[in-house]
Amino acid sequence: MYDLLIVSGRVPDFEHNTWRTGPVAVQDGKIVAVGDEVRSTEARTVIDAAGKIVSPGFIDIHMHEEDFPNDGAHFEISVLMRNMGVTTAVGGNCGTHAQPIKAFREAAERLGGLPIHYYMLTGYNTFREELGLGCYDTATEDQIKHMTNRVIQEVRDGAKGVSFGGEYDPGISSEEILRVLAALDDQILVSMHYRTDAMKDFSALHEMIELAERSGKKFQISHLSSYGAMGQMKEILPILNEAIRKNPRLDYDTYPYAAFATSIGSAVFDEGWVERWGKGYECIMLLHEPYCGVRCDRELFEKVRKEKPDMSVAGFVMEEEDIAMAIANRYGMICSDGGTSHWKGHPRSSGAFPRVLGKYVREENVLSLMDALRKMTFRPAQRLGLEGQKGVIASGADADIVIFDPDIISDTSDFSEACRMPVGIDFVIVGGTVVLKNGKETGALPGQLL
Repeated sequence: MYDLLIVSGRVPDFEHNTWRTGPVAVQDGKIVAVGDEVRSTEARTVIDAAGKIVSPGFIDIHMHEEDFPNDGAHFEISVLMRNMGVTTAVGGNCGTHAQPIKAFREAAERLGGLPIHYYMLTGYNTFREELGLGCYDTATEDQIKHMTNRVIQEVRDGAKGVSFGGEYDPGISSEEILRVLAALDDQILVSMHYRTDAMKDFSALHEMIELAERSGKKFQISHLSSYGAMGQMKEILPILNEAIRKNPRLDYDTYPYAAFATSIGSAVFDEGWVERWGKGYECIMLLHEPYCGVRCDRELFEKVRKEKPDMSVAGFVMEEEDIAMAIANRYGMICSDGGTSHWKGHPRSSGAFPRVLGKYVREENVLSLMDALRKMTFRPAQRLGLEGQKGVIASGADADIVIFDPDIISDTSDFSEACRMPVGIDFVIVGGTVVLKNGKETGALPGQLL
């Protein structure tokens, strides 16, 4: 008798680029049989998925994990991840991590598990902050050695790679990054938030391409939508595609919204940002109380930047056409870049993956359902070294599964209410355990720190 049997759903076969209809059997946290391999109809739980898609759980290759020290011992962003079908998420991006990986593991153990699986990076900018370096400061030789040792220790403790936030700490040089990476194994994942956006030139893109080539590491350009969706995507993608063709260890991720989010006190908003984007202060929306959903004028912007520099804001500076191009491109993966504090933030935290499937697949035909799911599951699993384990519905793979209605699935959150439940997702299964049943959470915490 199987633990779980899913019947009558459509299953993507990425290897043959086809759809299969047939049962999926789960036992002891693993998929043990698919289609004709299923020998029995007996199971402790049977899910009828007629008319639905039975997909590998979505893998979010770029998000921002729980901040247990500041927000308390409860789950927030991983609950939103689970609710939109994400079963594995990569935290520690953009050069920052909320806590050392040991502390993250200990918090998960105290709470009895995690809603989803986590694959963690360590954020290099965090170590600069620990040393009291300003965002424009140049690190000394001794400081670089110290920070490199901190990265090495985090990797020994379980981090799977390192991230850099070039825009947040412009003082980090390319040579500093290369020195850190030279001390690490070639199988780690490197992600980088660009140094400057593409409004003036493409120097940051060329820097990241060169860093990928010189380091030899798996190098992920973070949220391409934030970097170059202000009218430059037609020029950026041919450059990036050619670089990826030459160096398959280079790739990128992108999220499906025409507005970014960051803290109002970051270097992003240092003098000159208004002129660079050619936008007024009204393009900035505050995302936390007492101003949640309020657009700025100069007075309000300067007041909040001075008094509440950690407040998250959204910047409406991007073009929808560019977002669609980045999503539809033959390379690249889907991410959320999600992160919340006290259930406030950008709607990508709760809606990125359903939005791609609803808006860009079903409504606008920007890409096919098969290609969208490949960018959400199969390709990030390969990228993370999890091929065969995750990202496929196949015998021997982990039973991380999402069941959704392709005719209904969509995001429902907006910039004033960022944490609404998406629609059209019926079941989410993590490691063989149902964590979302008929759209309702079960309270199970089967997720692990990978």
